[in-house]
Amino acid sequence: MKISKKKHLEMILEKVPNHPNPKVGLEQYSTPATIAADLVWNAYGLGDIDGMNILDLGCGTGIFAIASSLMGASYSLGVDIDGESIALAKITQNSISEQYDVDVNNTNFIVGDINSSNSISDLLNESHLSKINNNESSLNRFDTLIQNPPFGSQEKGKRHADRKFMEFAVGSADVIYSFHMKNTEEFVIDYYRDLGAEVTHKLVYKFPIPKIYDFHNEESRDVKVVVLRVENFD
Repeated sequence: MKISKKKHLEMILEKVPNHPNPKVGLEQYSTPATIAADLVWNAYGLGDIDGMNILDLGCGTGIFAIASSLMGASYSLGVDIDGESIALAKITQNSISEQYDVDVNNTNFIVGDINSSNSISDLLNESHLSKINNNESSLNRFDTLIQNPPFGSQEKGKRHADRKFMEFAVGSADVIYSFHMKNTEEFVIDYYRDLGAEVTHKLVYKFPIPKIYDFHNEESRDVKVVVLRVENFD
């Protein structure tokens, strides 16, 4: 079955569950299906999904990896430090495949910590996971990477956590879709430029932050985020 409408993609992605046990230290906020579908639909339109190898970095329960496979990715890999989320992503992948009669078997999920590596090639080699797909003997670099990194706004020890994601992304893919707080846009663009990459497109969303942590005072609050499409020229 081929996805021909963004609304159809969104409908399937609504079946992807939130983080099973969100951890404040990781700033785990699940991306809504509406935003994920819109982003992947736009990335598809720009030629960054169909037939490509996709890396979903900090994938949580796998919404971008699954969405990419649904839209024709050659291969999708989701990587997250949280084993609980990875386990749920694998279950979700199977249930979506069965429920909607779609083939997302070219999607894989692994537990990995980017803080110990500079690129996906390093991470896979260190984890003895270089052979992650029967059809690929090794993936040293991906065509497209999608990431919604921690914004670094909750704990002093986690401030600037998104910088490591940006550095890792530039070392891992040719095109990057990267979520950031809208008010940090100028800094992020400059930071990517210093890493040898340039922003080509922007998407702005109101990202809902639900009341999932003890310090939250509101049932839900929208924050403005920007997704930057970055081309890597390094």
